[in-house]
Amino acid sequence: MKPPRAALLVAATALAPALLLTTPAFATGAQTTATTTSATVTAVSETPADVDDDRVAVFRILYLAQQNGDKAVIREANKALDDGTPEALRAFLETGYRIAQAEDDGVATARILYLAQQNKDKAVIREANKALDDGSPEALRAFRVTGYPIAQEEDDRVATARILYLAQQRGDKAVIREANKALDGTAADVRTFRTTGYRLAQAEDDRVAIARILADPTISDALRAAASAAIDGTPEELRYFLEVGQYEVDR
Repeated sequence: MKPPRAALLVAATALAPALLLTTPAFATGAQTTATTTSATVTAVSETPADVDDDRVAVFRILYLAQQNGDKAVIREANKALDDGTPEALRAFLETGYRIAQAEDDGVATARILYLAQQNKDKAVIREANKALDDGSPEALRAFRVTGYPIAQEEDDRVATARILYLAQQRGDKAVIREANKALDGTAADVRTFRTTGYRLAQAEDDRVAIARILADPTISDALRAAASAAIDGTPEELRYFLEVGQYEVDR
């Protein structure tokens, strides 16, 4: 008799944290984590204990796929578990998992490529295209697990260096400070700077710039009113005032 699915899922989930600690990770644009596992391939199980081992292995794979949103692996793992026979479980572990994972990795790589094209991230575009052109399960998996993080860090450092250069031209002290911190740090540091830190640092500099405008006693009442309204606004409102808004009123 097959063990209850709920009981096996509890067992597999309990084992998953240890598995997660031993697997590589990656980040997507907005920041997702991929993990990978492998199943030991042997002959078709014949004893109940062997069948249970295979079933737990499939549950482990299913658990990780659910964390990563890998739809093809989730679909095929559930098919094997619903069938429940030793042959179905073993077929999934020996061939089905690899094929399904390649399908998910191909979809993930295409999504990463699309976002990289929007952001003009040249290293990610280059490496994603290499993986897609190769097309093998191994190349797609290698890109998603290791190639993507390395390429993204390369792009993030280039982008941060460009931001730093422009900030130095403008004398934006907060951006200079935070960009240098990021460049001196890890891949996570430059990613955080690019996604959130830059915006906040630029807002700090923009508030200082608007305060300087307000400190000028010679400005018009209209400009003073517009600057006073902008200085308490969002980072985007601050930037808009400095780039556009201040020139739309009588100075």
